[in-house]
Amino acid sequence: MNRLLLPWRFVLSLSIAGRVGLSITLFWILMAVCGNSLAPHSLEDIGSGDLFGDVNRHFWLGTDYLGRDMLSRILYGARYTLGLALTAALLASLLGTALALFAALAGRWLEEVIGRINDALLIMPGKILALMMVAVFGSSLPMLILTAVVTYWPGAYRIAYAMASSLRSMDYVQVARLRGESRWYIAVHDILPNMLHPMLTDLGLRFVYIVLLLSGLSFLGLGVQPPYADWGTLVRENMQGLFDGAPAVLMPAIAIASLTIGANLFIDSLQTRRPLTLARGSA
Repeated sequence: MNRLLLPWRFVLSLSIAGRVGLSITLFWILMAVCGNSLAPHSLEDIGSGDLFGDVNRHFWLGTDYLGRDMLSRILYGARYTLGLALTAALLASLLGTALALFAALAGRWLEEVIGRINDALLIMPGKILALMMVAVFGSSLPMLILTAVVTYWPGAYRIAYAMASSLRSMDYVQVARLRGESRWYIAVHDILPNMLHPMLTDLGLRFVYIVLLLSGLSFLGLGVQPPYADWGTLVRENMQGLFDGAPAVLMPAIAIASLTIGANLFIDSLQTRRPLTLARGSA
């Protein structure tokens, strides 16, 4: 089988729910990358529609509290919602995995120190820790990423350390040690490949958690600041239209819900998907 067909075989190995979730997730990733080019109105558009206008042929998702096109606002906001969350999720997973490998192969006292720091951060409620950091240091984009990383790397560390500490006692790791291989070599070549799939699944979960965390901070006015806006900010600034059922408050909420549900469906399907098999003699 031609290896170029592997992505298609991977999609076929997912359940129907997993394919739906993957399609939704890829759609929003595409909107985050290309949304600025696809938006019918510019970010600086001061609004030419009715306040909290309904859906019509000129404004497909209605207008917000200033008469601005909600479709354009959601497309521009996708870059901040997905970009910040994906960056923070990658950093949190990388930091947690790296520290877990280091702790599993380092000396006993370093393992204890890192473990106690991780336990102290896990005890503190994540949202309370995030609120404290944003309140003290502000809500710039780099600070929001750092806040999410500090909040969620302990969970990634706990899962990675549980796998690494189990794998370090395997026979092939002991053989590598007897051969005189360095700790770095053992971590990268013997332990990490066998924990990669669970950590990728955990990365997806971290991404969903961080989307909800950053959207919650923005809803409280502590997230992305004007003139930029993520989806949580769009919900907050259009709350006046909630009682009238204005699309301006419903559409960004639907966007958040669709992204998190789609990502969860995809992640859940990874645990039950059929394994890929390569045909004999494939390229």
